[in-house]
Amino acid sequence: MRKTVIEQEPDPETLKAEYIRNRCDIFEEWHFMAKYIPLTIAKLHDTAGYILQNDNKSTPDQELSASFRELIALCQLSTKSDLRFAANHVRRLYRFGVTNAVIFEAAEGMAPVVGHASIALVAQAILMANDPAYPFGKMPEGGEPKALVRFPEMDMGWTATGEVPRTLMDEPEWQYAATIDPEFARRTASFVDHCLTDRRPGRVLSPGARELIAIAALSARGQVELAAIHIRRAYAYGFSRRKVLEAISCAQNMTGAVTVQLGIRAMQRAER
Repeated sequence: MRKTVIEQEPDPETLKAEYIRNRCDIFEEWHFMAKYIPLTIAKLHDTAGYILQNDNKSTPDQELSASFRELIALCQLSTKSDLRFAANHVRRLYRFGVTNAVIFEAAEGMAPVVGHASIALVAQAILMANDPAYPFGKMPEGGEPKALVRFPEMDMGWTATGEVPRTLMDEPEWQYAATIDPEFARRTASFVDHCLTDRRPGRVLSPGARELIAIAALSARGQVELAAIHIRRAYAYGFSRRKVLEAISCAQNMTGAVTVQLGIRAMQRAER
């Protein structure tokens, strides 16, 4: 585990070997970039590897599991229509023992923020990952896991304390919309509440865990005020400040450090 900031220009071949060792695969463009900007790629890999807990990059004090981090990352990649990369993350989730059903639950947590069509993009990434012609990332024996391997976030966020999360129709904007087109408001609220608070038997991701996925998506969209509302809900469900920040950080690779800065701004607003 490296604890010092990388400042020396690394050898490109050594860098590529480390990248392959830590992720078990590498896209050809990383080979190409490492040839010309090895220090940039080394810093990128050091940061991205820490965020997604790649081998030799994580630290013991990180609170969110690698499985949950990958769910957020996959959702964010799918919203960018970067299915080639997203499929690679599907395969990593498979290697962790995360099933398609749980991947779709994560997509539901993102959909109210970025659009209904984002679920279909996640589906496309899954289909690509299951295509034998897709070359990036090792597929586990037998394909999609038949049995889910539990991760800690599955057991968190089912019961709220303090501020009780509200439904969409409790929001003043949607109450106003209901005075104009009540059927539209009712149907939208039904969809959003289903995506974020569904507690039917067999569901794996709690309302609190889904809030973390929504917070990352809201931060990526720059919605500080709305993100603060959902951060307060995540706190009410028992998620720590560290877990909230780590969830936001999982969108950094796709949307930039500015996303995390805006997410931190939302955290500060939520805590006032």
